Amino acid sequence: MKKIIPIKPFWYSDILVIPKVVTIITTVNKQGIVNAAPYSLLVPYDIMHNRPQVLVGMRKFSHTYKNIVATGEFVVNFPSAEFLEDVMETSRFYREGMCELDHTKFTSIASQKVSPPSLKECKQHIECTLHKNFEIGPTQAKVIGDIAAIVVDEDLLLVNRGERISRLNLPVYLGDEKRKYFYYSTVKSSMMIEHQPPPKEGEEAITLKLEWDEEALRMLSEIPSFVQQMVAEMVEDLVTKEGSDAVTHERFIQLMKEYAPGEVLERFEDE
Repeated sequence: MKKIIPIKPFWYSDILVIPKVVTIITTVNKQGIVNAAPYSLLVPYDIMHNRPQVLVGMRKFSHTYKNIVATGEFVVNFPSAEFLEDVMETSRFYREGMCELDHTKFTSIASQKVSPPSLKECKQHIECTLHKNFEIGPTQAKVIGDIAAIVVDEDLLLVNRGERISRLNLPVYLGDEKRKYFYYSTVKSSMMIEHQPPPKEGEEAITLKLEWDEEALRMLSEIPSFVQQMVAEMVEDLVTKEGSDAVTHERFIQLMKEYAPGEVLERFEDE
């Protein structure tokens, strides 16, 4: 039998079990003092390569939020599970101006593109500049960060994704009880399932709303068949917003280079 439960503060980590990534965000204040705090409400926001972004949820009175608004920069660090005690140390409410990292095994190192440091012991980092911040209600805030650099340990580039997942040994936050007892799991292994295109039951015609010139249609036909409709709709939407009622070969090429370059389409192999 199903039962509705009361929606309380911290509903996402109370009764519900919603696995979330564990990160430590490092910032600096205007005086250059480093702050570090754990955050799990982080998601990719704009996944395209031309304007990659992340979205992070946090309290608007936190030192992290104040520093990001004041300086416009932050770094998302991904610790391994062996540093969970240190992650918890950064969650303690030290007074403003104190560096939580002084009480951990983490080591600050210079970041590549931004002023806040990265954490040496973390194997992957996302360096960000502030794109937009907005506040929700009396206590909550959201930050959208433009990704200035994605930085990983070189050894991770030499192995496949399964091995990379194993080496990262990332902890996953599973919620808490009474905001005192925190539960985590770890990602030491992974299951790979191969993606397959839908079964072919005859060629389905692509639905087009605009006029396409002959060369543009030819290029569209060369795209893997099961994503052709999605690409066509994306292109027509962009062209319409530009005030045009036709898709030309030249404009189609420009849009494909911007939104779906070769390395993107290679991820959709048409068997």
